[in-house]
Amino acid sequence: MLDVSTKSELLKLARDTIALGTEAKKNEINLDNYTPILRGVGASFVTLKIKGRLKGCIGSLQASKPLVLDVAENAYAAAFQDTRFSPVINNDLGLLTISISILNKPEKMDFKSEQDLISQLRPNEDGLILQDNHHRGTFLPSVWESLNDPKDFLAQLKIKAGLEKNYWSDDLQIQRYTTESFSEN
Repeated sequence: MLDVSTKSELLKLARDTIALGTEAKKNEINLDNYTPILRGVGASFVTLKIKGRLKGCIGSLQASKPLVLDVAENAYAAAFQDTRFSPVINNDLGLLTISISILNKPEKMDFKSEQDLISQLRPNEDGLILQDNHHRGTFLPSVWESLNDPKDFLAQLKIKAGLEKNYWSDDLQIQRYTTESFSEN
């Protein structure tokens, strides 16, 4: 669990990184300026919204670098490299709301059938990573806000991964994870 001050520091870092990016500048991160918890290895997702509408969302599923670097890189990528949206511009900054999700380590789920899998899902708690061969997709726990039925949640995740919503295979792999999420305002 991160304290309020640490959460504020990460949100400021994300906002500063995006603001610098609108000026084609890079946020130079000096790890010595951060607490040990932020220098520790972590995985994050950064979600950007303007007036409640998604503007970008990019993240890491596996912890592989200091959390502070992961947040900064994902903030930049969400603002400027999410191909679903036009890049953030300076005029967007005042309208932008930033949310950060810190991921806990994913756990492999064991299930015998699609119905068994659906029965194990924990709405508003689980994020899922779905993988089948080269198809892969994830939904953060926050997606439950708009897809609150476990069957719909799984069907839409399959579509996001490039599969048909009714697709099923005994080779399908699912991992679940939880997040600590916080946002501006």
